[in-house]
Amino acid sequence: MHVHDILAAATLERDAPTPLFRQLYVHMKAAILDGRIGAGVRLPATRTLCGLLDVSRQTVLAAYEQLMAEGYLEGTVGKGTFVSAALPAAARAGAVLPAPMVRPLSARGERIAGGMARVLHHAGPLRAFRPSMPGLDLFPFDVWRRLEARHWRHSTASLGYGPGAGHAPLRELLCAYLKASRGVQCTADQIVITSGSQQALYLLAQLLLAPDEAMWIESPGYQGAVAPFAVAGARVCPVPVDAEGMDVAYAAARYPDAKLAFVTPSHQLPLGVTMSLRRRLDLLRWAEANRAWIVEDDYDSEYRHTGPPLASLQSMDRAGSVIYVGTLSKVLFPALRLGYVVAPPALAQALARAKAVVDRHSPIVPQATLADFIAGGHFARHIRRTRDAYGERRLALVDALDAQLGGRLRQGPTDAGLDVCVHFTENLDEETVARHAGAIGVDVRTLGYYTNPAAGPDCAVAPGLLLGFSAFAPDVLRAGVADLARAMERAARETA
Repeated sequence: MHVHDILAAATLERDAPTPLFRQLYVHMKAAILDGRIGAGVRLPATRTLCGLLDVSRQTVLAAYEQLMAEGYLEGTVGKGTFVSAALPAAARAGAVLPAPMVRPLSARGERIAGGMARVLHHAGPLRAFRPSMPGLDLFPFDVWRRLEARHWRHSTASLGYGPGAGHAPLRELLCAYLKASRGVQCTADQIVITSGSQQALYLLAQLLLAPDEAMWIESPGYQGAVAPFAVAGARVCPVPVDAEGMDVAYAAARYPDAKLAFVTPSHQLPLGVTMSLRRRLDLLRWAEANRAWIVEDDYDSEYRHTGPPLASLQSMDRAGSVIYVGTLSKVLFPALRLGYVVAPPALAQALARAKAVVDRHSPIVPQATLADFIAGGHFARHIRRTRDAYGERRLALVDALDAQLGGRLRQGPTDAGLDVCVHFTENLDEETVARHAGAIGVDVRTLGYYTNPAAGPDCAVAPGLLLGFSAFAPDVLRAGVADLARAMERAARETA
């Protein structure tokens, strides 16, 4: 095909947001790369191409100039414009181009890319009973916007690079808060700010575990924690959970060579139990005797509805075995993507250096805004307000479950957190109930979802659901329970 015909065939959309010169540039570049216009071929004069395409000369000039700047064209005044003769030989005009080469990922790349395949992410409109979701209707966004705007207007320091460990004033304030509220023993130098707790777990897994080293993890448990350790090549060892929390004796007998234990002692996800004092002491003794690490995920400890928050496991540690991981997603809002790690001093330094490898540092302006939010008393007020509201919402859900589904569901512990775990007292398939609930408009998570795929029968959990209440007003929760009752009726008929 003649070069004039190839260029005249360009489909230019006059009403498209992409400028016409850019559309022409893309068409010509593709024709050169796939060999339809060969190296050394002379292109039409700009005035000629204007007439062929019915566009302004400036459009053609801009396209030619862009292609020249990138090395596709070359030209000399008085001689014309040519496809660069220095280009490698392209595919013959009209030839069938080979399919793109498929390049496999490395074994590590496969683990990383597939690590979160089982993890469900919140999607679509907010519906009861989406779990582990803070009540965004309660957050003082007007205060946050004002504090953040002040940094954009007046602070140049917030716009440069920062330390890998995070914004120093925020680390100081978090240190004081964690000491007062959770009994955490630390200095600000032991705190590293991360882009959410997920990044914290990824960095810890990379730093602390060699390939094929064993680590304990609760099953059922937080599925997002499995991926970082599996990606690191660790041997992920599921440990059953009962009314006292992780079964430490089971883990020590079954996996005695483990180098790390991941636990949620204050409020286990999803069963809602609290690790007993006996188990806590057993776990600390095991870690000290075996020079192992304990990663304590304290994801929603601010919300204890029947008394003051329990002291952290880290506050009991005398051997420097416990690494405390927290998140602000459950207290403030998930999009903030700020978490933190409290680690022994030497590990905190290594963690800050590793954090810098991944993304240099978390964004400074949100950190500085949060520091102001805490220093101004807004953080403490927000926790008090949400604790009261979540307590009311929790009671609304518990009462509605008793009133509408009493006898058909057995509730787990409801004294803490943002969710309620329920077990069926009749023969119902949890996946079938969840499917019918979703069709009606109710968002539930099955307890089976939280079970590690590698777990054996020792980690089996009675069928049931996790119901979130913190993001919903009482009337929404009551209506959601009515919808759940209908879903269970449909599932029962399907099972019969």
